[in-house]
Amino acid sequence: QVQLVESGGGLVHPGGSLRLSCAASGIIFRLNPMAWYRQAPGTARELVARILSTGVTNYADSVKGRFTISRDNAKNTVYLQMNSLKPEDTAVYYCNAGRFYEYWGQGTQVTVSS
Repeated sequence: QVQLVESGGGLVHPGGSLRLSCAASGIIFRLNPMAWYRQAPGTARELVARILSTGVTNYADSVKGRFTISRDNAKNTVYLQMNSLKPEDTAVYYCNAGRFYEYWGQGTQVTVSS
């Protein structure tokens, strides 16, 4: 029933930008916290950014000032604007939804390399 579909990943050079999108269905989108996580090979999955239904946001220290999470409730879509990308940002990025982080997308690969 609940489906989260990420898009926008790809290969980018250091210092470049990407915008990830996550389209949600099967939930009352406007009421749900939404988040982006990432996981690099050999590492634990980590929270990158989260946005509450109120619009309040929080970010991992490693991305503060570079990434921006936003949501468009009319489109049931959450975005992650990623600027000044670094090689260490390389990971699979996952969309997440729910008060208890219960719903996950399939992930989209982001590779930052020269």
